[in-house]
Amino acid sequence: MSPTPLAVLNRFQRDFPLVSRPFAAMARALATTEDAVLDTLADGLAQGTVARIGPVFAPNAVGASTLAALTVPPHRLEAVAAGVSAHPAVTHNYARDHAWNLWLVATAADDAALSHALATIERDAGCGPLLDLRLEAEYHIDLGFDLEHGGRRWPGVASRTSPGSIALDHDTRALVDALAAGLPLVPQPFSAIAAAIGSTESAVLDTIARWTASGVIRRFGVVVRHAELGYRANAMAVWQVPEAEVAARGAALAAMPGITLCYRRRTVPHLWPYNLFCMVHGEARETVDATLRHAAHACGLDAHPGAVLATLARFKQRGLSRWQPMEVAHA
Repeated sequence: MSPTPLAVLNRFQRDFPLVSRPFAAMARALATTEDAVLDTLADGLAQGTVARIGPVFAPNAVGASTLAALTVPPHRLEAVAAGVSAHPAVTHNYARDHAWNLWLVATAADDAALSHALATIERDAGCGPLLDLRLEAEYHIDLGFDLEHGGRRWPGVASRTSPGSIALDHDTRALVDALAAGLPLVPQPFSAIAAAIGSTESAVLDTIARWTASGVIRRFGVVVRHAELGYRANAMAVWQVPEAEVAARGAALAAMPGITLCYRRRTVPHLWPYNLFCMVHGEARETVDATLRHAAHACGLDAHPGAVLATLARFKQRGLSRWQPMEVAHA
């Protein structure tokens, strides 16, 4: 990419200008023109390197979401993955190198609806039990993907505690729904959204700013597709860490260079003993493996049982669906 598109995609994944003419503000910061910024973003959307421009909500801040997994016989993997991807609750769906080989993110309006969706997916897949690995603590969750430093987060970014969920009244649902497809590429996108939902530009901007400050929105900005930008290798690493140690180990792991996501999830007795998770993305598998080895050693995780689940195939990856939340991408 030429320097200007790289700057647009990288710099404004976070700290997007929440002003009436955000693309003009971006242009001033980059010493270019508003039209050039709009053209760059339009090209990114057309080429698939940009998913959308808008919010990434904190997990479970709007509705309910979870990471889940199935053990699928290899000869059925493609067929089962297609069925799982077709379910409207599923936002992400990947094959990973492990006995639990099909991993998905599912979202729904609330816990009851999510449980029903998971039961339907499990029944239709016909592959035995489905792991439901609800989030218990986040140590580093989607603050953007640094294109200049191999997927590392920006220095000085601290993880936030869970903000809790927001009430989904009519006006709230209308705004989240309007943001779901991403900002329209017009000079005053917040005004356009306000007109579409019967609100005002100032009210829309105030609400987005409030959600961002509270952590309901984890970040607002350009959401990139890292695989399309060259970071095609990634893996999820997991460890079984004693309860008394998991918070400290998780915080240390989250601070390591190259760790793009880090969180704690619940275990499932007799099926899944691992409670500490992280993701690493890179241009090559060797880079990913080296990053994980270094991080595990530096954080004292070598002594704990663990596994590395390399991503083998991406069957589905999408963002918001109406007002349902997008849990952070896991690959």
